[in-house]
Amino acid sequence: MRKGICPKCNSQEVYSGENISFKKGPYSINTIHMGGVLGSQAALDNYVCCECGYVESYISHPKDLKKISVQWEKVRS
Repeated sequence: MRKGICPKCNSQEVYSGENISFKKGPYSINTIHMGGVLGSQAALDNYVCCECGYVESYISHPKDLKKISVQWEKVRS
């Protein structure tokens, strides 16, 4: 979706929330909880297909990926 094409319906009607305000802050809009004592959060960049409604989210800041790999449980196949 980051390249502007929906992987579900192949539409190019993809929109990004990458530059919206309030990704982090007191209201925790557009974030995920990473755990820990202080309850740290990671901002998300969301992509939405306005043709079929499919949504993908990506962590905004690569440094948060390391924190998640330490604090979250790994999914085993």
